[in-house]
Amino acid sequence: MKKYYNKIRRQNITIKPKKSILDIAPYIPGKSGSLNNKLVIKLSSNETPLGTSNKALKIIKNSSGNLARYPDGSSQELRKAIGNFHNINIDNIICGNGSDEILSMIANCFAGPGDEILYSKHGFLVYPIATKAAGANPIVASEINYKADVKEILKVCSKETKVCFIANPNNPTGTYLTRKELITLREELPNDCLLVIDSAYAEYVDREDYTNGIELAHIYNNIICTRTFSKIYGLAALRIGWAYASKEVVELLNRIRLPFNINTIAQQAAIAALHDTKFIDDAINHNNIWKPFIEKELQKNGIEIIPGVGNFVLAKFNNTKQANACYDYLEKNNIFVRKVAEYGLPEFLRITIGLEKENIFVSKIINEFMKKN
Repeated sequence: MKKYYNKIRRQNITIKPKKSILDIAPYIPGKSGSLNNKLVIKLSSNETPLGTSNKALKIIKNSSGNLARYPDGSSQELRKAIGNFHNINIDNIICGNGSDEILSMIANCFAGPGDEILYSKHGFLVYPIATKAAGANPIVASEINYKADVKEILKVCSKETKVCFIANPNNPTGTYLTRKELITLREELPNDCLLVIDSAYAEYVDREDYTNGIELAHIYNNIICTRTFSKIYGLAALRIGWAYASKEVVELLNRIRLPFNINTIAQQAAIAALHDTKFIDDAINHNNIWKPFIEKELQKNGIEIIPGVGNFVLAKFNNTKQANACYDYLEKNNIFVRKVAEYGLPEFLRITIGLEKENIFVSKIINEFMKKN
């Protein structure tokens, strides 16, 4: 067989993708793995420091069912659990292989060549990827004080704008639009523009003026709210996301949703995690203690912190050179944080809230660096 293939002349045929594909910068996740065969403190991907719910772990360890069978293609039991937990209709819920899959489905379903998809300057990097993959034109709105601004969004919106992505709270800035601002935005956007409220970090937010979007999606049939089990629920490795929208929008998305997109173990683990309210409460309490701790420790040495919510801190250094030098210094001390230059923030580092000892150590190392620099 090998001799046969060696006789075949290789044909140099150029395979051309859609033009927009070549404009896509591949997503680069937060750094992980070991460093010089040493364990590292990973504070680069906004994962929960508390791991995974014991209830979910028990399900995962005991999931020895018939793996030869396909999973439930509609995620019926998971949608029932989500519906019961949030008191919403399961017919308005769609589940995805992480919320990223749903964001991609939205772009492909509602926009294409000649259409526009709008998002803010420092918005989540999946938005431009999904936009260009769909062949649509990306429109970027300016931000004010590292926050999406309704007026700036409306300024660049046009009749060709079919989707508007809003991460609320936003990653990596931690800023958010209030309930009032989201309502104003929805009222002023074209009716045929779908407003996407991406609430991946909603569980960490306890502000009276905040909404996770579900209540608004219940009122407006041109709003969709996306959620995830990757953050506070500690199931990032299993890739589970979901969204709530009008039945009309969900039905359209289901037309392009790939079959069997969430595996059986992931569905079962998500149901268990959803009901472990103590685990969620512990995660929220932990974050409420240690996020302010890191912010205060860094501010002692003149590092500006962007006021925000979520399970991370966005730290501003004097310039890009200093930020990169601090990143390298942290890495030498076996700590991974996240550079955010690709978000248009080269002088910043994003630091995920970790375990108690990790938070104390990363604060110590950064302060040590600042005293030397």
